[in-house]
Amino acid sequence: MVTYLGMTMPMALFALISWLRHPYKGRKSEVEVNRLKRTEIIFMIILTAVVTAIFFFILRYFDTAYLIPSTLSVTTSFIAVYLTIRRSPYFAVAYAANDIVLIVLWMLASISDIRYISVTVCFAAFLINDIYGFVNWKSMERRQKHNSE
Repeated sequence: MVTYLGMTMPMALFALISWLRHPYKGRKSEVEVNRLKRTEIIFMIILTAVVTAIFFFILRYFDTAYLIPSTLSVTTSFIAVYLTIRRSPYFAVAYAANDIVLIVLWMLASISDIRYISVTVCFAAFLINDIYGFVNWKSMERRQKHNSE
């Protein structure tokens, strides 16, 4: 809950604002795809390392089960939301990575309680959706690039 309230929810709000402020050619039904520059990628990596370290200690304080994979989930989630804000197609790849981490975490939880299998299946569906999203965003990026040339 701490990760959602303290990180994901505020960043999702920033992403919404970013998408609304950058429509493709003024059309509100499509967002303009963005390419990150090298300096921004470096900034993202540094910021991700800081956020990961902070949440590692928060998760450790709350005695989180499977601390390392749980921290990795925060890392992939942060990268995904950051890339969403920046309108990069690679946000879907980061969400797919997060789905894989969560599938592993829920499979581990399913060992002690079989009822968690349904959550594992849910994240497998999210994984398929994120792969589909990436393919579509790359297609949209190619189309936008072609239209601007």
